[in-house]
Amino acid sequence: MVNKEEKKEKQITLTRPQTLDKESDSEATYNAPNLLQRVLSLFKNIRPGSDLTRLQLPPLFNLPKSQLQCYGESVYCAASDMLSVCNRGQSPLDRFISVVAWCISTTRPATFGAAPYNPILGETHHVSKGNLNVLLEQVSHHPPVTALHATDEKENIEMLWCQQPVPKFYGTSVEAQVHGIRRLKLLNHGETYEMNCPHLLFRILPVPGADWVGTVTIRCLETGLVAELSYRSTHSFLGIGGNHKVIKGKIRDPSSLKVLYEVDGHWDRTVKLKDPKNGMVRVIYDAKEVMSGLQVPILKDAESVLPTESAHVWSELSEAILRKEWEKAREAKHAVEEKQRELMTERETKGETWSPKHFIVSYSKESGWDCVPTQKWVSAAPIIAQ
Repeated sequence: MVNKEEKKEKQITLTRPQTLDKESDSEATYNAPNLLQRVLSLFKNIRPGSDLTRLQLPPLFNLPKSQLQCYGESVYCAASDMLSVCNRGQSPLDRFISVVAWCISTTRPATFGAAPYNPILGETHHVSKGNLNVLLEQVSHHPPVTALHATDEKENIEMLWCQQPVPKFYGTSVEAQVHGIRRLKLLNHGETYEMNCPHLLFRILPVPGADWVGTVTIRCLETGLVAELSYRSTHSFLGIGGNHKVIKGKIRDPSSLKVLYEVDGHWDRTVKLKDPKNGMVRVIYDAKEVMSGLQVPILKDAESVLPTESAHVWSELSEAILRKEWEKAREAKHAVEEKQRELMTERETKGETWSPKHFIVSYSKESGWDCVPTQKWVSAAPIIAQ
């Protein structure tokens, strides 16, 4: 006799990626009425300086996607193939500049009052875009740690991240510090580039908003070339006006520490490179070209989608949010969380220790979390990014 669950078609909900377009899902769907009052009510009993890692948001404040999907989108959702450009640079400096531009392209818009779901333990996200195959896994729940492995066999490129967001409440703002090192390997050139991630700042008062802030350092381990990019937003009196989404920085020569180029611009518009020797300026990144017109991914093969896939795990919740059926959304979210508690209790009863399927994970006080993929190459995915 066939089990009813086996007969039931696998439900998978795919949503549009974060984009610069004004009609994006985040801007059109999630600006709930009285949003500022609702946000303030979340923090009325929370002390400034508190870690918000375990804070559970009501569905009204959720984007219809997991944090794993947001991390993945920053890699595979692009209208131009910037990774191939990195690989095809004629000189180490050309390739380094292209990597700086690619790093900037992973900075994606955030919306005040709307956050993705906290991934469950063992949740995965597997998507392909052209020859680039991307796989993410939630390798720890408390603290939340996400591992990412992406490979392009044609270009001989590998990418590895292990990230831990740590959100904290500071009275009038929430800052999510993102710990962990990103590594991009151009294997044809024997070059490894290491970089960190900016922090996400949600301003509650005096004017609500979301900004990326902090310093990103990009370093090529073999050539020694270094770039420092400062993400900042300045605000005038009472938080109105100012200069938003600014990037400023420098690329330095490893031997003399001489400034080779100055970096200046806005990560949501254009970023330019200036040669201090002759004053020549050129655009190295155009956000409109990279982040506009992004479409919902295509489901190529539902049967091959992993049962741990984000788009499957959170499908009922995402559908309810998209339809603004908030009671159904609360029930769907509770069902996922309750199932996780039951699994955890079952493991504790049996004395079992959970281990990631796709990564070997380690932690040290000195370097934090690190992960090694169990497979050399990421396989093609049943979900295809357009």
